[in-house]
Amino acid sequence: MGGGGADDDVAVVLLVEDDDGDALLVSELLSDAAVTVDLRRVRSLAEAQAELGCDRIECVLLDLGLPDADGIDALERLRAHTAGRSEPPAFVVLTGHAEAELGARAVAAGADDYLAKGETDPQLLGRSLRYALQRRHAETQRRALFRSEVRAAETARLERALLPTPLVADTHVSVMVGYLPGRDGLLGGDFFDTVERPDGTVLSVIGDVAGHGPDEAALGATLRTAWRTLVLTGTPPGMILGLLERVLVAERTSADVFVTLCLLVVEPDRSAVEMYLAGHPAPLLITGPAGSARCTEVEPSARGRALGIPVVGGWQAQRLSFDGPFAVVLYTDGLVEAVVAPQDADAVPARGRPRLGVGGLRRVFDEELADEFSGVVERVLRRVRELHGGPLADDAAVLSIGWTADDRIVGERSSTLADTIEWAR
Repeated sequence: MGGGGADDDVAVVLLVEDDDGDALLVSELLSDAAVTVDLRRVRSLAEAQAELGCDRIECVLLDLGLPDADGIDALERLRAHTAGRSEPPAFVVLTGHAEAELGARAVAAGADDYLAKGETDPQLLGRSLRYALQRRHAETQRRALFRSEVRAAETARLERALLPTPLVADTHVSVMVGYLPGRDGLLGGDFFDTVERPDGTVLSVIGDVAGHGPDEAALGATLRTAWRTLVLTGTPPGMILGLLERVLVAERTSADVFVTLCLLVVEPDRSAVEMYLAGHPAPLLITGPAGSARCTEVEPSARGRALGIPVVGGWQAQRLSFDGPFAVVLYTDGLVEAVVAPQDADAVPARGRPRLGVGGLRRVFDEELADEFSGVVERVLRRVRELHGGPLADDAAVLSIGWTADDRIVGERSSTLADTIEWAR
């Protein structure tokens, strides 16, 4: 029971007692109670503070009559000393026989229990110690649950920021968006948005911040807000990427953070789209009327560097022309990096399975378009998840921006936040 190294499963208890006889009594009572702890002893409040500063003490047995502190003051100072810990220790105070009222005051001040030295037996001490430790563990679990709930709420707010409402007045323009969180539940930096300007020009963007987690998600939300501000203030499309890069450099947490991005500019007469690629995968094209639409891959001819990469080079527009209904599908690489699970998924390790790839994603779109155009983004996300055999390893975002080319056909507006729990039903 001495002050040697503690076993991982043995609670570490700190006895703060200046009287050698009382300290020996506590040690013997614990032995008789068959309570296995790593008991450590100090003789003053100052020594207790030093011990608590360098070790993970789970419970403190505190005498309220110390040479450098007396009464409730000792308890309050030690509780304040450990208040910043994620798992503060439990406190059981030891009082003299005539100090029962002081013990009750100590419990009111935050102690888990109190014991009168002259009335304590092995069973009482063992029960009090076990109770204090159990209460400490329950409080630790409660705090962990609260932190988890707070993180979940923050994640939900960030997810909503990454899934904005498009500002598009033209009812013949379709905007379908979808966001699929990755397997670990942490947000990535995928972001996207669509805005129509007063002259009828529609701008869309999809981007991916390198990395995965709340910092990247927050940066993605910041860049999306900056992009929308630039669009609403009439910034020429050719200047937007450079200005976004300035925001990125100012807001990123380290110099190695970069962003891939695709910017689309749909002309007011809907006859053409200008595409700017900044290190991002080229989009897919859906052409043809509903019922006979087909999906093809865009061959990029003007790919620029990713934002935040310190190399020479800018971004040039690539023009895509149309003479009928169309949809341009933007996506992040989390979708094409999904692996295709075989029938016996357990027989083939994940690293040995083929990736879906751009060609595989195009085929999934073609198969889903054979049914109907409506809801195609959500159906594709579900299908890719099924092919992968469960939640994707990384976040995936999809944005489809299109035009119906028929005054009688209203464009579809949909948004899908594909919650893993919801999809598991």
